[in-house]
Amino acid sequence: MIFKNSRAFAQQCDKKDPLSSFRKEFLLPTDTQGNELIYLCGNSLGLQPLKTKDYIQQELDDWGKHGVEGHTDAKNPWLPYHEFLTQNMAAIVGAKPSEVVVMNTLTTNLHLMMVSFYQPTAKKYKIVVESNAFPSDKYAMESQLKFHGFDPRQGLILWKPREGEDLCRYEDLEQILETQADEIALLMIGSTNYYSGQHFPLKKITTLGHKHNCLVGFDLAHGAGNIQPKLHDTGADFAVWCTYKYLNSGPGSLGGCFVHERHKDNKQLNRFAGWWGHNKETRFNMRHEFDALPGAEGWQLSNPPILSMAAIRASLDTFKDAGFNNLRAKSERLTGYLEFLLDELDNDDINIITPRNKDERGCQLSIQVKNADKALHTKLTQAGVISDWREPDVIRVAPAPLYNSYEDVFEFITRLKSIL
Repeated sequence: MIFKNSRAFAQQCDKKDPLSSFRKEFLLPTDTQGNELIYLCGNSLGLQPLKTKDYIQQELDDWGKHGVEGHTDAKNPWLPYHEFLTQNMAAIVGAKPSEVVVMNTLTTNLHLMMVSFYQPTAKKYKIVVESNAFPSDKYAMESQLKFHGFDPRQGLILWKPREGEDLCRYEDLEQILETQADEIALLMIGSTNYYSGQHFPLKKITTLGHKHNCLVGFDLAHGAGNIQPKLHDTGADFAVWCTYKYLNSGPGSLGGCFVHERHKDNKQLNRFAGWWGHNKETRFNMRHEFDALPGAEGWQLSNPPILSMAAIRASLDTFKDAGFNNLRAKSERLTGYLEFLLDELDNDDINIITPRNKDERGCQLSIQVKNADKALHTKLTQAGVISDWREPDVIRVAPAPLYNSYEDVFEFITRLKSIL
C-alpha cells in the first residue's frame, strides 16, 4: 500500500477496510463532553466488546435461576465452561486444542509451568531472559531460582541489546548458548517485548534452546491476539499469556497456558496439582489419588471462574467472526501507516525503537522522544489521546485492528505534531 499524509486518505482507507464494522462492536472511551477519545492503549487494556455484558448477564441469570444446578443446567453449563474457550483460543495462538487451557492469571501460570519445566541441576540451573522483560516475569524467575537454592544474581542471564542499540540480536543469544549452555536449564523469553515491541523468532529460539538441551518457554502477554505465534509449530515446551490486553477480556481477567503435546501424557513431570486437573470421570468421586488429565488441562487447579470466562468468550467469538489472519493483515497496514506518518513529521527528536520489519513486530510502536519526560505524555492525554508512557522516555502506541481506524492514527499524529 502506498500511504498518503492526509485525512482524506485515512478516511478512504477506513471505507475500504473490510473489518471497519467491528469498531461498532466495542465501547469507545469518551471525554466529559461525550467526544470519543483516540484510544491506542490496547497493549495495556483492550476495550470492552458490546456483547460482553450480555455474555456475563446470561451467567448471572442462570446463577439466579438454577443456583448450584447451573453447573449442569445453565444454558452454557459451568462444569465444562472452560472448554467453550479452547478451540478459539487455540486458533489465536496456533496450537492444538489439547495443548491450550484458560486458567488462573499470567504470573500464576508462569510459576506453575516453571514447577514442571524448570528442571535445574547443581550445574545446569541458569535461566535466560531478555533484559527488558516485563518485571513480573523477572520477579517470578528470580523467586524460582531462590526457591531452588540458587542466587538470582548468578542464575539469571540477561539477553541484552548491544551498546547504543535498542533491540536484541538473535546472534547474541546464540553466543550466550554457545558459551554457557552447560549451565543453562531454561530459556524463558517474552515473545513480543512489552517495552520495545520487538517480536522474537520463536521457532529459531526454540530450536536453539533444544539443540543445547535447554527447555524453552514464552510469555505471550504482548503476543496473544497481536501476532500469530504458531506455538505448536515452534516446538516450545510451554507458553503463558494474559487475555486483558489484545484479547479484550477485562481488567485482571484470566490467562492462558500452552503445553506442547509431546508432554501431554508425561505424568512424571513435577506439577502443583488441583482437583480440576484430575480425571473428569472420577473428579467428583473424591476418593481417588490424583490422576492428571492429558494435555494442558492437567495443569488446572480450581474450577473455572465463570464470569471472567464469559467475558473472554465474548471477545474470542468476536475474533472468530473477524478472522485472525484478516486482523493480522490489517494490523500490518495500520501500524505501517502509523510508522509512515511518524516519519513524515521529519523530527530529529523522534526515534521509533520498534523494528521496521513488520515480521519482527506486532501492532505496537514504541516512540522514543529525545529529552522528553512524562509531561509530554500528560499533554497527549489532555489532548484526548490514550497511549502509554514507559520510563525513561518512551510512548507506546498500539493501534488495535479490531477497533482502531486509520483516521485514529492520523488524528493521533495531528495532535502529537501540535504538542511537539
